[in-house]
Amino acid sequence: MPNDYFQFKQFRIEQADCAQKVSTDACLLGAAANLTGATRILDIGTGTGLLALMAAQRALGAIIEAVELDSAAAAQAAANVAASPWPGRVRVHAQSLAAYAATKPVPFSHILCNPPFFQSSLLPPSTARATARHATDASLTFAEIAAFAARFLQPLGRLAVLLPPPEMAHFEQAAHAAGLATQARLGVRHRAGGRLTRCIWEFGPGLAALVTERELVIEAPGGLGYSAEFRQLLAPFYLHL
Repeated sequence: MPNDYFQFKQFRIEQADCAQKVSTDACLLGAAANLTGATRILDIGTGTGLLALMAAQRALGAIIEAVELDSAAAAQAAANVAASPWPGRVRVHAQSLAAYAATKPVPFSHILCNPPFFQSSLLPPSTARATARHATDASLTFAEIAAFAARFLQPLGRLAVLLPPPEMAHFEQAAHAAGLATQARLGVRHRAGGRLTRCIWEFGPGLAALVTERELVIEAPGGLGYSAEFRQLLAPFYLHL
C-alpha cells in the first residue's frame, strides 16, 4: 500500500484523500519540464498538488494556478500548498477545466499536465482512480487540454505533457489540430536498450519549429540504483539523492 504521505526535500505531500498517489511519472514531469522564463504556470489535474509545488520550487517568483475536478483531491492539494513554503504563490481551483476556462484566466507562460491516459485498457475498480488514470466521460479529453492550451498560452508559452508513447501519438494529433506545434520530445526508458515507456513532450503556439530530441534512462547499468542523469534531475526533490 502507498504511504499516506511523501516527503520531499522542501515540502511534504499528504495523499490519503487522492486517488492518484505520488508517482515517478509525475516527479519526472515536474523536474524535466522546461520552465525557463516562467511567470504564470498552470497545473491541469493537480491531484495532490505535486506538480504545482515542484513548479513553485523551481520557478521562484512565478504564480502557479492548479485545477482539480475531484473535490477531495482539491482539498488535499490546497492543504499541501498551505503547509508548503510557497502558500502565497500557489492557488488551487476545485473545478473542471471548462469551468476554469470560463473565468478567462490571464494567459500562462507554462502549462503542465499528466492527463488520464489508459484510454482502451481495463478500468481499475475504484471510480476515483479510474478517472485519475483513465480517459472516461467524466475526465479530461486530449482535445480539451489542447484547446485550452491553444487559447490560454502566451505566444511563446509551452504545454508540457507526460503520456505513454501510443497515447502521446494521439495527443500530438489533438495538439496539432488545435494549432499547437511540437517543440521538444523527451523519451523515458527504465533501462538502457529497453522500450520507451513514457514521453514528456512540449507544445507551443504557432508553426512547427525545430524539435529538440533527447532521452532519459531511469536505471543505472546493471540495475544498480538510479542513473546519474536521473539522480541529477531529481536531486533537488528526493530526500535520498
